[in-house]
Amino acid sequence: MPSVKQRAPVVSSSCYIRSTVTSPKTYPKLALALLTALNLLNYIDRSVLFAVQDLLKAEFHRSDTAFGVLTSVFFVFYMCAAPFMGPLSVRFSRKSVIVVGALIWSAATLLTAVTYDFTGLVIRHTLVGIGEASFVILSPTFVADMFPERQRGRVMGVFYLAIPVGTALGYILGGLMGPAYGWRAPFYVGAAPGFVLALLLLFIPEPPLGQFDPHEKTPDRDTLKGLARNPAFLTATLGMAMMTFALGGLQVWMPTFLHRARGYTLGQAGIFFGLSIGANGLVASLAGGWISDFLLRRTRAAHYLVSAVSLGLGIPAMWVALHAYGNRMIAGILVAEFLLLLNTGPLNAAIINSVGPHIRAMALAVNIFIFHLLGDVPSASLIGYVSDHYSLQLAFLAPVVAIGLSSAILFYGMRFAPPVTDSVPVEVGKT
Repeated sequence: MPSVKQRAPVVSSSCYIRSTVTSPKTYPKLALALLTALNLLNYIDRSVLFAVQDLLKAEFHRSDTAFGVLTSVFFVFYMCAAPFMGPLSVRFSRKSVIVVGALIWSAATLLTAVTYDFTGLVIRHTLVGIGEASFVILSPTFVADMFPERQRGRVMGVFYLAIPVGTALGYILGGLMGPAYGWRAPFYVGAAPGFVLALLLLFIPEPPLGQFDPHEKTPDRDTLKGLARNPAFLTATLGMAMMTFALGGLQVWMPTFLHRARGYTLGQAGIFFGLSIGANGLVASLAGGWISDFLLRRTRAAHYLVSAVSLGLGIPAMWVALHAYGNRMIAGILVAEFLLLLNTGPLNAAIINSVGPHIRAMALAVNIFIFHLLGDVPSASLIGYVSDHYSLQLAFLAPVVAIGLSSAILFYGMRFAPPVTDSVPVEVGKT
């Protein structure tokens, strides 16, 4: 009969191998890179259409209001699909739902390239909205379970740098290929990598739920009913809604503004706006995350503080960008972009940290529903309506006001920021 001393190494080796495969130390950077790349494609897909919007308008003969509504349709289906993703992830796993969603939106992006009427374009937008909802709801929870709270500002800064950089690449892709090859061509290029990255994600192990969240459970943090009584979550969500109203409207209409009101060609407008928002977003997203994580050592409200200050400082820069000409306009655009995008990592980290891990997916669904309902769902249509009846420059007054409201809400939310704990991962297999 084998002795205990003989059997122990076998058991220990087995546990070690299993722990190594599932330990967050073995794969978080690779998983973060892969999910960030998918997020990049997500935002490329959204912004390609904005860069070639006037080409579509010439073919389909629709008003600015109609194209604003097109964007609103995307977000309506996107936010309505979001609440279903949490239950689906429980039934099938987060990774499975993310992969299927990425395949759906990549296929729908290809459909755009063979769309020849406005109704088909609307249908395409609904499919993309449903596909993207799975990724945007579940991937941040996936990322959050790979890194402790004190690193989440910079980690979310990396993950969400896909917003400005992906948006920029979409503008550049559309600006370069649209005028030269027609508006459908960029969608072929933007769709293919999504299939590859989605399949690669199948090889990434899913992290244990809440392994870096040692907070004691409370009704406010850990129940859906408690969200209505969770001021940290509510202020961050409402601040994000006002910011999204502004940024969503500007992203849709700024290339058109540069083209119509400042004499840029369609290609020049798309490339300039794309390059500026991409470069600014890359630096600002990373800087904002590092700054807020550094300040987190001194104040638990660091994520709210960095977001509120950067948005407040962005208001005068936005005003210059929208009313100046020449080099002053360019300087205003660059400064405004940097300041408005500095909050990307901190604000998303504030949302993630405001709730417990077991309701995080549903909380993000609620967050997305609210900030799109109050944010970019109405903003694109409202700006298009005011543009049709008055001027596009006057329509941009609404985003300036929204940024001011966002900053004020986040300053108020600082008092509700939850404490930050020094956490270690839970044992493998425990959630």
